Amino acid sequence: MTEINILALSRVPVCVTCGTQYPDVEQRDDCPVCRDERQFVGWDGQRWTTSAEVAAGHEIRFEDAAGVMTLQLSPRFAIGQRAFLIPQAEGMVMWECLSAVTAAAVERIAGMGHVQAIAISHPHFYSAMLEWSAALGGVPIYLHEADEAWVGFDSPFLRFWGGDRFALTDAIDLVHLPGHFEGSSGLLWKAGPRPGGSLFPGDAIQIGMNRRIASFMWSYPNAIPLGRKSLARLKAHVDPLAFSDLYGSFDGKEMIGDAKASVEASFARYEAALEG
Repeated sequence: MTEINILALSRVPVCVTCGTQYPDVEQRDDCPVCRDERQFVGWDGQRWTTSAEVAAGHEIRFEDAAGVMTLQLSPRFAIGQRAFLIPQAEGMVMWECLSAVTAAAVERIAGMGHVQAIAISHPHFYSAMLEWSAALGGVPIYLHEADEAWVGFDSPFLRFWGGDRFALTDAIDLVHLPGHFEGSSGLLWKAGPRPGGSLFPGDAIQIGMNRRIASFMWSYPNAIPLGRKSLARLKAHVDPLAFSDLYGSFDGKEMIGDAKASVEASFARYEAALEG
């Protein structure tokens, strides 16, 4: 994608509340992501910006989180998720995405090596994925096919994968974790950064403030829980996965060491709460 294309992408609508970029239009009336009951329209109504405007008023902060490099917009914007750069022999994998691209961030990433792929857990974090792909040299974007309807544009950079598990690299699998969205996914880094491996579950598993307790919701901002059937289905997808660490979507939300046991206990706690 040329520099002109990237410039054009930086000027298309971005929802202020959820941070989703809509590269197929010059203006929109509403945001389908926020209309959905898992999200919400801002209390002051639907508002729009562009990634260029966000980049002008924010920086992308790089921080090490228990051995993994993270990127986050500062000050916080929209949902406030962080992205991860996971090193691999063939090039880094960017897990999750942000709503703006800055020249400084792209330059710093280039100094760390090249990015071979972007992978994203669910539609709330699609954000400016196409602009990031273009800025990083046209790298492929991996999304679960069950959420394809949430992508409102066509691009040769999109790669939809299906089933329960997809080998992205020798050491990284994308895993299907349905519940929050039908196509909710996680990234399983089997080899690192410590022995035992790490799971990056997006919002399929949300780490609580205790940081040894997790929860599982259909809507986090509107406090709509998963029902028994959805919980059992999610648990069936998590049970076969081996991991020692869990990296959540937000700043400081990590379970380091024995995370699989903590997640199993959290499933049991949730099931008990459903029983009253």
